Amino acid sequence: MAVIYDFIIIGGGILGHSVAMQLLEQYPNSKVALLEKENASALHQTGRNSGVIHAGVYYTPGTLKAQFCYEGNKATKAFCEDHGIIYEECGKLLVASDELEMQRMEELWERTKENGLERVRLDAQELREKEPNITGLGGIFFPTSAVVSYPAIVQTMRTLFAQQGGEVFYNAGVVGLSEHARGVKITTTRGVFECNYLITCAGLHADRMVKMLGLKPDFTICPFRGEYFKLTHDRNNLVKHLIYPIPDPDMPFLGVHLTPMVGGGITVGPNAILALKREGYSKLDVSWRDCKEMLGHKGVRHVIKKHFRVGLCEFKHSCCKKSYLSLVQKYCPSLRLEDLEHHPSGVRAQAVSGSGELIEDFLFYNTQRTVNVCNAPSPAATAALPIGKHVLLQLEAIV
Repeated sequence: MAVIYDFIIIGGGILGHSVAMQLLEQYPNSKVALLEKENASALHQTGRNSGVIHAGVYYTPGTLKAQFCYEGNKATKAFCEDHGIIYEECGKLLVASDELEMQRMEELWERTKENGLERVRLDAQELREKEPNITGLGGIFFPTSAVVSYPAIVQTMRTLFAQQGGEVFYNAGVVGLSEHARGVKITTTRGVFECNYLITCAGLHADRMVKMLGLKPDFTICPFRGEYFKLTHDRNNLVKHLIYPIPDPDMPFLGVHLTPMVGGGITVGPNAILALKREGYSKLDVSWRDCKEMLGHKGVRHVIKKHFRVGLCEFKHSCCKKSYLSLVQKYCPSLRLEDLEHHPSGVRAQAVSGSGELIEDFLFYNTQRTVNVCNAPSPAATAALPIGKHVLLQLEAIV
């Protein structure tokens, strides 16, 4: 007779592990399992991001993103301190390179005030004093931004989960879900699992989990590849802080930035390229199934049309290293082509609505027996602990 779990979590990234760990803290006598399709945890979005603990600079006041990022910044640091995980509170510096960006910077100044963020305004001279290799008309410094290894956090979460009796099953790709009156049947590549309640944190495959449950979601997941470089070893002291450009409100993503990493090194990136495969980390990665799903979705076609010129520019930056570098030279003119080395790319899972909007906030779909995290883009890693808490609150409503 098959084992029936009280709860099963699908997805071995930081969100899945956060939910699993907190679930056993709240229901300590429960039988809980986590299913992951790969042979290890945190191999996709969690393990391929820039490692930033965000302060919550860009997010609309009152949204879940703004709330969870603010809470997650503190909670992530506290978790690291409690469990001996190294993080570096280097702070984030937003740099305005021209008068238009100075105007946009003023809007960000007001927004971050509404979000309750600690920040300091800098003029050109103060900017130079703080970062001699960075050039701009002005900037804003956010001291609470930090960097960390999110895979290290996941490993600790996994250990705590296992210590409480939780089970992790790798190589368990989900191929079928069936919800019934008493629970959920999960068919995977390593067998069938049964549970009373299911939580999905499937990232790039979030919409497919919802469809397997028999729902017709009004969104689809659209993958965007973020390509990175890293600086050569001799340029590792170029900057001390996270360096970000002022974002263009007409652009869907934040722009190429400099990120000092925990343990040394500085990454440059990412850009944002429409990927032709949900886990398309290389330019040559193509999935006809994924392409058919994307191009068959009215909302994705609208996004491509709306951002066609931006997409061409991003494609140019992707194909031409010199063009990519020019994005950084706006605020760091001393960088040269020979300073850039290859660094692994990542793919962001972005939910797109049926009307063609990039869904900005976190999105959840629930049924009688399931809670599904459907859109969790950046700052999801920063916000993983409060997102996990939010999932448990939703779970309480159906248990």
